[in-house]
Amino acid sequence: MSTAPSPHRPNQAGPTRGGRPARAGRTLRRAAAAAAALVVLAAVPAAARPHGESDRTGRCPTTAPLTVPGAEHQATACLDELTTAGTAASGHTDPADWAGLTPAGLAVPSGVPGIQIDGYFPDTSRGNTNHGWDHDAQFVIRLPDHWNGGLVIAGSPGVREQYANDRAIGDWVLSRGFAFAATDKGNTGAAFHRDGDAPGAAIAEWNDRVTELTRAARAVVAQRYHRPAARTLVTGMSNGGYLVRWQLEHHPELYDGGVDWEGTLWRAQGPHLLTFLPPALRAYPVYAAGGAGAERARREMTAAGFPTGSEFLWPFHHQYYWDLTQRIYREELDPDYDGALEAGNPFCAPGTPACDADYDYGSRPRSVRAAVSKIALTGRIGKPLITLHGTLDVLLPISRGSDVYAAMVRDAGRGHLFRYYRIEGGTHVDSLYDAFPDRLRPLVPCHRSAFTALEAWVDRGVRPPSSRTLPRPTAQDSEALLTGCRLDAR
Repeated sequence: MSTAPSPHRPNQAGPTRGGRPARAGRTLRRAAAAAAALVVLAAVPAAARPHGESDRTGRCPTTAPLTVPGAEHQATACLDELTTAGTAASGHTDPADWAGLTPAGLAVPSGVPGIQIDGYFPDTSRGNTNHGWDHDAQFVIRLPDHWNGGLVIAGSPGVREQYANDRAIGDWVLSRGFAFAATDKGNTGAAFHRDGDAPGAAIAEWNDRVTELTRAARAVVAQRYHRPAARTLVTGMSNGGYLVRWQLEHHPELYDGGVDWEGTLWRAQGPHLLTFLPPALRAYPVYAAGGAGAERARREMTAAGFPTGSEFLWPFHHQYYWDLTQRIYREELDPDYDGALEAGNPFCAPGTPACDADYDYGSRPRSVRAAVSKIALTGRIGKPLITLHGTLDVLLPISRGSDVYAAMVRDAGRGHLFRYYRIEGGTHVDSLYDAFPDRLRPLVPCHRSAFTALEAWVDRGVRPPSSRTLPRPTAQDSEALLTGCRLDAR
């Protein structure tokens, strides 16, 4: 099956209520073409330039060869530039992997020489085609020459590969002196559910792969710099944010803290995407068609968790997110629902046999809840965690995601380890800010503010501002929105 949506007009699935400025339409079309699936969808990127031990660009420090513990294969390169300012040209990243995740105007730092190690751990699945390896469990480790003593770990968002965080997270932390390591989570692409030997196993592997990479990267850092990392921080967006939560719940001994950027929520009783996406698939087409049933359909959408005021984002998400996301994650956790089919029928009408628009998680067999339980979160974090989430997220609505997780943390008695910032006007992927700069706010500056607040928390015991909703700035200053986010704003 195709793993990327076609670059059709984003509003093709239904008319937009109230119209849209021409500039927004053009930007959305560009976003859709690049979107080759934004966060939960995923494109299969063109393979980055193959490279091996003989690839040595620039100057290398005089160190002994570095070994990644447990790796089946690794390739080391000494680069004049570890950020995407250099790696996009040298073949040491894959721009298709991070396309669509950041605003077009996000600055690209440079001037970070160092060592990059690419490789993979033993695995049996072969969805990741980077470097021509056709092997999953790929990783990247970047070691700047000028090190600040810290290590940042990240798992990829959606079902993207190991370079997906390079623009949103990697460039910035590397420019500040951190070592950086990321994983593809062990299976990739829209057919990720083919991996694993039981429902839920493919997602469960994601957590194991982050743990595996963290242990290996800590060892590599000690080899390179002749001392262990003074602090290890974990961060990520969407599914990557879920991984942050899970790691701090299950392996707090490996980390000093984490920043969760709109993490996916899984818990056996719900809510989760299999409970709120089917209502959207049923109601949105009726809403988009207009007529007598449109207002009732809109109320059904908001009752499912999609916030009032987010209607302008619904056409794009209906065409590029909701349907495929529902089908591939339902296939992973409940493959029996559609019998011999694989991931159902795209955009099927309610009433069609085994249609995902009719999916009812509450009526499914107990085995489905058992599959979700394999990947469920508890809220029992063991190290400081900062969560941020946009109030206009219409892929993982905030009221069905991070609001619930924040309550879980408090109920687990871990509130003293937690801060939660609701970002007014933020949506799931920052590239949509380019289409709607008058209504949205990019989250990447807020992630950076949260990250520096976490550093102060774990390094000096300076507690971040209390949890709150951060209002969207009223000034229409795009540069300010791309660079500023005060966690103490009211």
